[in-house]
Amino acid sequence: MRLPFVQIDAFADRPFTGNPAAVMPLDRWLDDAVLQAIAQENNLAETAFLVPDETGAADYELRWFTPAVEVDLCGHATLASGHFLLADDPARSAVRFRTRRAGILSVARAGDGYAMALPAYPPTPVAMPELLAALGVDRGTVLCHSNGYDLTVLDDADAVLALRPDFRALGRIGHTLNIVTAPGIDTDVVSRVFAPAAGIDEDPVTGSAHCVLTPYWTSRLGRARFTAFQASARGGHVDCELTGDGVLLRGNCVTVIEGVFAL
Repeated sequence: MRLPFVQIDAFADRPFTGNPAAVMPLDRWLDDAVLQAIAQENNLAETAFLVPDETGAADYELRWFTPAVEVDLCGHATLASGHFLLADDPARSAVRFRTRRAGILSVARAGDGYAMALPAYPPTPVAMPELLAALGVDRGTVLCHSNGYDLTVLDDADAVLALRPDFRALGRIGHTLNIVTAPGIDTDVVSRVFAPAAGIDEDPVTGSAHCVLTPYWTSRLGRARFTAFQASARGGHVDCELTGDGVLLRGNCVTVIEGVFAL
């Protein structure tokens, strides 16, 4: 088989920034073991696979794999998938995806970039001293969502930037995402995201983390929209808005690789 794929930097306005994702369109689903092996070969945070949706509920089915596991939701690879499809069809204004565990998602054109609709995941306070210890901080407010995303709120951006987590300890906790946040410097909010339990020590820019960050920060800031920066080595900006029981994340994408898998 010869399978086309692209690599796209999501939440980026130029190459080598944002979060890279591979996007592979398929005519039909391959065996899960093959999908996982392709994702492992790509060795990116996520590989997104697209199949035309025959149910009529959406335009495409969408699944995401890290090099280690299939995940319930991935924002940056969804944005990359939308960019791939919309850039290839200038007459199309939006695309809808049917997912197995996150419902119907969409990506629409918005100015020079895109607006992506994802579910909102409001977190609730919990006591997790083992999480604070794994992050290497003495104090912080911890909140969690039932899907395995935890959120640690620190006092300032410098504390977020200075983090040097114990990734083995975070992996033992077993949560899908470990999100750390504080008020930003040049943006309203700053964050970093760690996912060692999913095979990724630090994720560059995590769309799904903003499903938790958005309901938390809109409540704290007292407004429905804010700007965010994920302060990884590559870094990326996300414009966030709460829309009822969902979030709208805005950002840009850049295609950096076009290729073919020979299997």
